[in-house]
Amino acid sequence: MSRNTIAKTRILEIIQGSSIALTHAAIQEQTRDVCDRVTIYRILDRLVNENEIHRIVNVNGVVNFAACKRCSHSSHHHDHIHFSCIKCGELTCFEDQSIDLNLPSKYIIQEYQLTVAGICGKCS
Repeated sequence: MSRNTIAKTRILEIIQGSSIALTHAAIQEQTRDVCDRVTIYRILDRLVNENEIHRIVNVNGVVNFAACKRCSHSSHHHDHIHFSCIKCGELTCFEDQSIDLNLPSKYIIQEYQLTVAGICGKCS
C-alpha cells in the first residue's frame, strides 16, 4: 500500500477534476508550490501502478494522464476512444465509446490505446 502525501493527493485531485487528459507540464503548472517536476513524475507512475489514472499518448507523442473511471485496483479497462484535437491539443477520453478487436486465435490482447485525431467541438 502506497502512502498518501499532500502532493499525491493534490495531483490526483487535479487529474480527477479535469474534463481532459493532462500533460505533466499542465499538472506541474497547477502544483508549483506543492512539489517539483521529478516528484510529479514519481507520483504519476505510482498512480498509474495503483490503477487510479491511466496514460494516453496524443498524436504528437506527448504523454497525458486521465482519471480511471471504470477501473478497479486489480485491472485497468481503457478500451475506449481518446480524441486528440489537432488545433488546441486537448486530449479527451470518451469512456462510452469503445471498440471490439477480433484478432486471430492464439493472439491475446493485454492492452491497447486508441487515439483519434481531429478537431474538437470547441475548435470546430
